[in-house]
Amino acid sequence: RDDDDINDVASMAGVNLNEESARIMAANSDLVGSQMQSCKDEPFLAAIPLHKRILETAKKLGITDVPAEVVTFISHATQSRLRAMLEKVTVITQHRMESYKDDEWYEQATDVRSQLKFFEQLERLEKQRKDEQEREILLKAAKSRSRQEDPEQARLKQKAKEMQQQELAQMRQRDANLTALAAIGPRKKRRLDTPGLLSIGGEGVGLCGGIQGLGTASPRQYPRQKITRVNLRDFIFYMEQEREMSHSLLLYRALLK
Repeated sequence: RDDDDINDVASMAGVNLNEESARIMAANSDLVGSQMQSCKDEPFLAAIPLHKRILETAKKLGITDVPAEVVTFISHATQSRLRAMLEKVTVITQHRMESYKDDEWYEQATDVRSQLKFFEQLERLEKQRKDEQEREILLKAAKSRSRQEDPEQARLKQKAKEMQQQELAQMRQRDANLTALAAIGPRKKRRLDTPGLLSIGGEGVGLCGGIQGLGTASPRQYPRQKITRVNLRDFIFYMEQEREMSHSLLLYRALLK
């Protein structure tokens, strides 16, 4: 073949077609000889109960025959609808769980949790003050030595005696717990994995002192899967935003729960 052929563009560009073909075959060697086929179309819902339910609804509208393709189509539509709904509800839940405390563009205006804790502390102090007053009254009634006692005085003395017995029992129980804890000693945290243990093929291999040049083996770390917990409030917010469900009976039932 004449090297000066002006129609041979590949030779003029300095491209070797044989080498390029060999590279392409080497890059796609895993696909050579493989046979591709489509996956089986599996419905999302059970076909027989769904077909029965569709026939029951269709008979009310004067339809007597529903082909299997309609059942498959409705099953796939249900799957798509559920996927879209769960994606939206997941986004709503993630927005609800976002914290803006460390964001420099937001500042906290009110703290309802701290206010509730303050009110709970006030109620606790008020209850403690009333208990102290009642205790003083009972102790005064128990120390009184009047000969002629009315039934109310006797009742107060009996209540003071029960209160003293209850306080004594609580002190004994607290002392017993402290003695038991002192006898047991400090609790040791359970170690999930021993440092210097390397797992190979599901079997543990001990490394004493590590390997020179590599250091000690790091403890095993288990990846934690992030879980998004969706509650009823998220679903209610989703239904309120959807035009088809904003006035539905399902939304009203959810609001009444």
